Amino acid sequence: MEKYLSFVTIDVWTLIFTWANLLILFLLMKKFLFNPIKNILKQREDEIKSMYDDASSSKEAADKLKEEYEERIDNAKKEAADIVKSAVKTAEMRSDDIIEDAKNTAKNILDKANKEIEQEKKNAVNEIKTDISALAVDIAKKVIQKDITKADHEKMIDEIIGNMGDQNE
Repeated sequence: MEKYLSFVTIDVWTLIFTWANLLILFLLMKKFLFNPIKNILKQREDEIKSMYDDASSSKEAADKLKEEYEERIDNAKKEAADIVKSAVKTAEMRSDDIIEDAKNTAKNILDKANKEIEQEKKNAVNEIKTDISALAVDIAKKVIQKDITKADHEKMIDEIIGNMGDQNE
């Protein structure tokens, strides 16, 4: 049994060397394995954080540009609406002016035509008066020159009217 107890016994020096070996192995692994891996992970984390910050700032810049463009588009739409409204108002004013000018021109033409008609009427009346006066003078001459019968009188009137028609043509 003593034989077998030697397998189970704890040797202090072996235990100390084992712990020392384990500690040395841990320190070596920490220095050569864990620290470089930690540094690589830290570096990768910094790169990812930097990329995230860049993406965030790019997104903010893109959002700002989007807002500016939307504002510009809204302003352009408002300007276009104002221009169209102004053009419509100007066109309406011009059409009103044109209509007013046309009315004034038509009124002037009508006034001028009425004046011409009145003048022509006066001229026609004066001409008829002149013709009637001449006719009366002619009739008086003929009556004085001879004694006329009713048939002669009608014949003279027809003759004078016929002569007047020839003169007007």
